[in-house]
Amino acid sequence: MKIAFLEDDLAFAQDIVNTLETAGHLVQHFVSGRACLKALASEQFDICLFDWEIPDMSGFEVLSSLKLKGSYPPVIFLTGRDAEEDIVKVIESGADDYIVKPPVASVLVARLNALHRRNHAKDNKNQVLKFGHLSVDFGKRRFEVNGEFVKLTEKETELALYFFDQQGTLLSRGHLTKVVWGTTPDIDTRTIDVHVSHLRNKLLLLPEHGWRLTSVYHQGYRLERLS
Repeated sequence: MKIAFLEDDLAFAQDIVNTLETAGHLVQHFVSGRACLKALASEQFDICLFDWEIPDMSGFEVLSSLKLKGSYPPVIFLTGRDAEEDIVKVIESGADDYIVKPPVASVLVARLNALHRRNHAKDNKNQVLKFGHLSVDFGKRRFEVNGEFVKLTEKETELALYFFDQQGTLLSRGHLTKVVWGTTPDIDTRTIDVHVSHLRNKLLLLPEHGWRLTSVYHQGYRLERLS
């Protein structure tokens, strides 16, 4: 099994790498979220093992960015955070499992193996959601308005998918630049403003069509489904 391991604590990471390699797995270790994302875009991995707190991108932001790309390997978080709200956030974000540091070596290996077996056994079905005039196919990364295909740029597609995945959540500009653009938050905010404006017009994300995609002053953006 080939594992993408994201962890910035070098001493701890070496212990985990030794454990997994002794168990017969191939491990590629990353200390940077962006480096990990780049490798996942060009190489095939069976499982991702992510720390939560990484200097450039959190494990949560790396997972969010992966989800925008379509298919991605199963993800386990290996982190010192053990509060109930943290565990709920990770699982609801799309992670497959959660292990608190420091792990028991045999348990870590067993849970990696179990997740790998489940992933190969399950029937992967693409999720299609319909919201009145709007249809969102997450698997095919496709949008339709009133039954007609809407052509979006790659970044517009990824931004739209993330908004729909995080409906009702206030997303800061810094967070969006990391997840969607994979860069540090110093990107020109007008870039995001332009993309958001295009999405409003192309997907009819307007109150008269049951949606509100709003800019919250000095904070970010929120996509809401109106009742």
